[in-house]
Amino acid sequence: MKLLVQIPCLNEEQTLPAVITSIPKQIPGIDVIEILVIDDGSTDRTVEVAQQLGVKHIVRHTRNMGLARSFRDGIDYAMAQGADIVVNTDGDNQYPQERIADLVQPIIHGTADIVIGDRQTATIAHFSPFKKRMQAFGSGVVNRAAGTKLPDAASGFRAYSRASLFRLNIITQFSYCMETIIQAGNRRLRIASVPIETNAKTRESRLFKNIWHHMFKSAAAIVRSTLMFRPYTILTTLGFVCLIAGLVPFVRFAFFAFTGRSDGHIQSLILGSSILIASLFCFALLVIVDLLRTNRILVEETLERIKHMQYPTPASEHGFDPMELHAEQYQVVSPVVRPRSVTAALSEANGMPAQHLTGREAR
Repeated sequence: MKLLVQIPCLNEEQTLPAVITSIPKQIPGIDVIEILVIDDGSTDRTVEVAQQLGVKHIVRHTRNMGLARSFRDGIDYAMAQGADIVVNTDGDNQYPQERIADLVQPIIHGTADIVIGDRQTATIAHFSPFKKRMQAFGSGVVNRAAGTKLPDAASGFRAYSRASLFRLNIITQFSYCMETIIQAGNRRLRIASVPIETNAKTRESRLFKNIWHHMFKSAAAIVRSTLMFRPYTILTTLGFVCLIAGLVPFVRFAFFAFTGRSDGHIQSLILGSSILIASLFCFALLVIVDLLRTNRILVEETLERIKHMQYPTPASEHGFDPMELHAEQYQVVSPVVRPRSVTAALSEANGMPAQHLTGREAR
């Protein structure tokens, strides 16, 4: 079993050595441990330091692309390298890399698809009381949207099985943490949590300007993901709220009409009609989102199958692999060094070798 530890970095030449040297060299149940550094447009010596420390896998962005893009590119590279488990940590050394062994054990034993390191935010000294409360509140909102019970939804110290990565699709440009939990929860992936203690703070966060910026960006990601997977809850709630609010002005007008004082209260009917129209729109949108939900499921299944063809996996040794149901459609090969093109993968799946494609067929 191959483990790849990926480290997104932005100007981390000072802290990167501590991160790399603290990564375990051996873990029970893991045959190969490799390190991947994702350089997100660093202007210091981050890449040189990584190379001096013996890191062989480096993905470079020519400019800053953001944490979510760095995570996604790192996952693509890890899948191409045949990684069975991918652990994500940070280049600022806030997470205890020595706990990677504990983080991957639930995946090795087949009891979880994703494992998240619980920072126990209520005990972190440099977190203000307000930030601690917001961390707990945010985790509660994510758990409600995902149907999970995770104590620390914002933690970036995570382990992913190869099977789970086939089913996750990163869309946001800010941070993948909330989005992946909501996706995983709604796609019935097993998520576990392991308590950890963070290291001392080394610098201020470069992901957001202040806590309000972080709250706004996180809220936007949560709402977007919730609308994607649970639109019925939001639209139905809004629809009934508007329905009840729209009926109140009509009841008020009816009362005045019954007592013979309806003159001068026509505005109640106008207001009530406007709110009822909003309610009608919410219920009408339910029809549209149902159609979009069907389309989303089909697209996700298509993407999952394309990933299986682009990143072939040897026969699974742990548990049931749903792709085995269609094994006759796919070429099973050893772990690849680089991803094949989608065109080549699709052509081979249809029984047509890629090297025989010419002209219009190749396109």
